[in-house]
Amino acid sequence: MRAKTIYIGIMSKEAYKQRTMAIARGEYTPKKNEPKIWFESLKSMSQILSNENRRLLRTILDKKPASLAELEEMTGRKKSNLSRTLKTLERYGIVALHKEKNRVIPEVKATEFKVEFGLGEIAV
Repeated sequence: MRAKTIYIGIMSKEAYKQRTMAIARGEYTPKKNEPKIWFESLKSMSQILSNENRRLLRTILDKKPASLAELEEMTGRKKSNLSRTLKTLERYGIVALHKEKNRVIPEVKATEFKVEFGLGEIAV
């Protein structure tokens, strides 16, 4: 698999809302290399990209499980926990979940992450 880089930004909810409205009004056009995924804080980003979740992604990449049940065996994590985590990672474009017959097959979509943030959006 070719490494796909996801650009991540950190921005307050209010600043994100203002940015989205400016885009909708045609006042701002995002540049190609701008983040596509936004988090409100470094803390919220670190919860999604925790060591545990990065190990999970590495396991999926290396062992290519054919189902969530296989992934459960490989990781020792409960299926309900895996399902919830993978759905969250899917919302951020980090994984894809392919449904085939009676199983769900996880696929890692992003292997590199670049984070962009500044001090402009922090409430003092």
